[in-house]
Amino acid sequence: MLLDVSAVEFAYAKRAPVLHDLSLTIAPGERVGLVGPNGSGKSTLIRLIADLLQLRHGSIRIAGLPHQDRASRESVVYVASNDYLPQFLTGREYVDLMHRFYGREPDTARLDDLFSRYQMKSRQFDLIEDYSHGMRKKVQIIASLLLERPLTIIDETLNGVDVDALYEFERGARELGQDIALLLCSHDFRLLEAVCDRIVVLCRGEIAYDLPLSRINEEHGSVDELVKRAISASQPRSTS
Repeated sequence: MLLDVSAVEFAYAKRAPVLHDLSLTIAPGERVGLVGPNGSGKSTLIRLIADLLQLRHGSIRIAGLPHQDRASRESVVYVASNDYLPQFLTGREYVDLMHRFYGREPDTARLDDLFSRYQMKSRQFDLIEDYSHGMRKKVQIIASLLLERPLTIIDETLNGVDVDALYEFERGARELGQDIALLLCSHDFRLLEAVCDRIVVLCRGEIAYDLPLSRINEEHGSVDELVKRAISASQPRSTS
């Protein structure tokens, strides 16, 4: 198993728990969508996997190793929901920098192709400080796709990008190697249905559903309907 999250619990200081005894596995090559209402624990779970929050209860293993190990972290590329990029770099320099973090050299021909496909070819040598929000998101996606780590995690990064970029990401996700897993957190149900083969729904810090997309379509009709059902079931019942 590439990712193994086991019995994870988490609470921010002096607050109620955000995650409750949560377990999740992702195999190589799986495309998993993570969805749920705001405050359900999605970003907390992702930050724990990426070792950006300290894990206190439970375990997380990546490629068989504890997630804090350097070799484990090198198996993951995490793309955050924000667009806080080094503004003194050009888009091209940012992609190069990300590759150096992993001790890799970017494939120049493929990099040129990705900048073209995301309509960034004429802006790749401009400073990031001059980029729009959507352009910064595109550069993050380009870097993550080019790195081709065993596990790519995307946390609502695609919010705010144009329709052409969304369709291009769908294409890029389908072109990922068979051994590369994707964990995609998004509120865009159409995107999840286009890219993922499995959907995990979080509600109130617990997994409400973890189903193959084919079964969701057969039994619920759509991811939208599944999420509505999960949210409805998680609401406190009136005692009146």
